[in-house]
Amino acid sequence: MNIAIGNYLQMSSPPISSNDLAVAAHQAAGLAFIGDRQACRTIAVAGGKGGVGKTTTAVNLAMALAMGGRDTLLLDADLGMANVDVLLGLQPTRHLGHLLEGSARLEDLIIESRHGLKVIPATSGTRRMAQLPNVEHAAVIHAFDELVVRPEFLIVDTAAGLSDSVSMFASAADDVVVVVCDEPTSLTDAYALIKVLSREFDVSRFRIVANMVRHAQEGKQLFEKLSRVTGRFLDVSLDFMGMVPHDEYLRQAIRRQTAVVEAWPSSRSALGFKNLARAVDTWGEPERRAQGRIGFFSERPRPMGGLPS
Repeated sequence: MNIAIGNYLQMSSPPISSNDLAVAAHQAAGLAFIGDRQACRTIAVAGGKGGVGKTTTAVNLAMALAMGGRDTLLLDADLGMANVDVLLGLQPTRHLGHLLEGSARLEDLIIESRHGLKVIPATSGTRRMAQLPNVEHAAVIHAFDELVVRPEFLIVDTAAGLSDSVSMFASAADDVVVVVCDEPTSLTDAYALIKVLSREFDVSRFRIVANMVRHAQEGKQLFEKLSRVTGRFLDVSLDFMGMVPHDEYLRQAIRRQTAVVEAWPSSRSALGFKNLARAVDTWGEPERRAQGRIGFFSERPRPMGGLPS
């Protein structure tokens, strides 16, 4: 007999009806299902502006994790100007627009790239998708609660700029990675993004990636510039996640519609992305999401043995 049902019987003094047994069995099965659903680390990749290499960072980070044997799902959350499928040479037939119009479930949209990397595509050149109201952004986020099999990692490629969709998708993740490059506008826009997410969405920790730098010292200097400004004016914590050097092989990989970590795994940029993937494994438990803030996989897996009191 199921242990949960046995405990239920021992606690019950009145006669047990068949309906009571059915209810207890249903509850026990539900608890076991919840316990079996593994936790998923959700990582949003943002940039504050276009041209900093945000999408290539998301694609190569996700591919590096997948090549390392980690079950990884990559969400293209740039809803109106999607590029993830292009960078990976994919030709999706369905996208998030089909989810929102009710003609497909989230799991129906998942397509598999190389090395087992799974991708949820968006669409490009559609005004409606680019101008979705927040209630529909929330609907996309909540749809992840319905995935029966959860990946180990969900990488979310957000849009460029500082729109409502960027704020909602970034704040719904466990971790926010901000990609910067050595341009004044990159740093000012990254600061603006961090300011909005911290003051309006209670995000307090950010991981910084210095992209397209010449050497490690330049990457560290970029991080320190941003850290000094945020330290003066914002109550946030910035961690240096790593750097990706400028590399011609990355340009060639983009032209070939493949990830550089796959096409040229020993190139300087590929090694940088692999180091970012290794850094993810050193992170501790994600910070608790602020009360009332929506999030991916908000129905978190619970330990076996019952619901928390």
